Amino acid sequence: MVHVLEVLLSAVQVDLQSNNPVILLQEKDGDRSLPIFIGAPEATAIAFALQRVPVPRPMTHDLMRELIEALGAQVVRVVVTEVQHDTYFAEIHLDVGGRAVRVSARPSDAIALATRTRSPLFVEDELMDLAGVVIDNEDEPEESEELVSQFREFLDDVRPEDFSS
Repeated sequence: MVHVLEVLLSAVQVDLQSNNPVILLQEKDGDRSLPIFIGAPEATAIAFALQRVPVPRPMTHDLMRELIEALGAQVVRVVVTEVQHDTYFAEIHLDVGGRAVRVSARPSDAIALATRTRSPLFVEDELMDLAGVVIDNEDEPEESEELVSQFREFLDDVRPEDFSS
């Protein structure tokens, strides 16, 4: 039987070394975080949802939410399941008329959808054991401030129109 840990999306930020967006999934009842590098559009989609930024047209993840709801289904939870060759995998768990359905997804897309549906996030216990890290930001307040500053600059350069078709 697979054991999972509930996590919270604790950060969407830019990694200082690689200058790439990263999300941090923090154990709800623990000290470990799972860092997952994602693309800039996905980071923007997650940040927009978290900050409730209005967009002129629905983004892809808004469309996913609308389709799921229109079909009478509900996102029950999102689970980050594994990593293979530095690529993470996730599942979106749906309730479709009382039937449990799992859909494979990129973690960034699954988390972007979860932020829009307010669905809980989980990480498989073995994955957290393998790739989880303890992040101590208290010793490096300047670095945290710089990360936030870099991500704000990134968000300043991205416009909702960049995602309209």
